[in-house]
Amino acid sequence: MSKVAIIGSGFVGATSAFTLALSGTVTDIVLIDLNKDKAIGDALDISHGIPLIQPVNVYAGDYKDVEGADVIVVTAGAAQKPGETRLDLVKKNTAIFKSMIPELLKHNDKAIYLIVTNPVDILTYVTYKISGLPWGRVFGSGTVLDSSRFRYLLSRHCNIDPRNVHGRIIGEHGDTEFAAWSITNISGISFNEYCSICGRICNTNFRKEVEDEVVNAAYKIIDKKGATYYAVAVAVRRIVECILRDENSILTVSSPLSGQYGVKDVSLSLPSIVGRNGVARILDLPLSDEEVEKFGHSANVMADVIKQLDI
Repeated sequence: MSKVAIIGSGFVGATSAFTLALSGTVTDIVLIDLNKDKAIGDALDISHGIPLIQPVNVYAGDYKDVEGADVIVVTAGAAQKPGETRLDLVKKNTAIFKSMIPELLKHNDKAIYLIVTNPVDILTYVTYKISGLPWGRVFGSGTVLDSSRFRYLLSRHCNIDPRNVHGRIIGEHGDTEFAAWSITNISGISFNEYCSICGRICNTNFRKEVEDEVVNAAYKIIDKKGATYYAVAVAVRRIVECILRDENSILTVSSPLSGQYGVKDVSLSLPSIVGRNGVARILDLPLSDEEVEKFGHSANVMADVIKQLDI
């Protein structure tokens, strides 16, 4: 038996519940939202398709229903509006988390807490601090989605199956994130080397254009349809699968740092081993000097925000 509780039945929460129901890895999914009718409606809508998929119990509940959950996925919070950066959300959502997390812990302090609400790096750090849970049991979805966007864009450009493109976006899930080009490869061939044998001619700004498209992807989608939720829901499903199946897979999730590249007391994304107990270890990457500098900049931006919070 595996149970996942999803806090927040908005676009991201409901779509995550749907993708998890389709995954076949979860036996129970509970949706919890201040708007109980919305959670009930989403649970019913998903449940009506259960005869066509593997058995799963999807229902709406209250905070007490997180009891027994293996993973608690937090998507609740104020939504990002057009023209608003993820960091603009920070004070509103920090206040929400300061009241919500203690209530969840009353009913379940054994689960893995996966934070998805934006700004995810700040709220992961906030949750870690106010929860008192051990390191590794609280982490954020981080740049799992951004890394997927990066791989997709490179696959389109190079005309290669995206599953054979290996690249990471690291740092903040937001405006200071960046591609770790020094470790990007296509089926084991470094990206620099692959470019020399590819035969296609790229413009000199190619790498910057790709990074800019990744950074601005959410803004573009929000401008077009008001919210992003499909791809992030797939990212949530992938992370939850890693936990429940104890995969020890490597994902760019956001965790509180303790000296990596000289950074501590903030949460940022780096490739990390994820399994049954959450984050087991953050990997030490052979980053270039320029990438280490960019990572430090990302950390400084996060630290400046954290200083303004009452946690």
